[in-house]
Amino acid sequence: MVAGGIERPALLRKVDAVTVRVPTIDEGLTFYRDGLGHRLRWRNDSIGQAGLTLPDSDTELVLTTEHNYEPNWLVESVDDAVHQFATNGGVVVVEPTSIPVGRLAVVRDPFDNVLVLLDLSAGTYETDASGHVTGIRAAHTR
Repeated sequence: MVAGGIERPALLRKVDAVTVRVPTIDEGLTFYRDGLGHRLRWRNDSIGQAGLTLPDSDTELVLTTEHNYEPNWLVESVDDAVHQFATNGGVVVVEPTSIPVGRLAVVRDPFDNVLVLLDLSAGTYETDASGHVTGIRAAHTR
């Protein structure tokens, strides 16, 4: 992408997940897994979330008891992305913070859209046969 004559890679890599608020993880799984057929990929009761597959995508449907309905955008580095976002007129709503699989921040663009930025710098979830999170698979370094 060319911005002001400078070629720069796109900041937002892909939609990593879409979060859907549910009253409890079990109620959410009853509807989305058992009723609608989405396969459980991982479940982390300690943070009130479960990730389900979307059959035509690697984007996850994340059931959550804590967060609102929103897209989560994958970026290379949350800290770098927040800096670039703020430098170009965005506002930081939630400062970068560590999460089990990496870093997360919430920003607002100049048009009042809220975006969740996420990197997987710590890795991805490892699960047991039932989908419960058992650990973190370390991120690959380049």
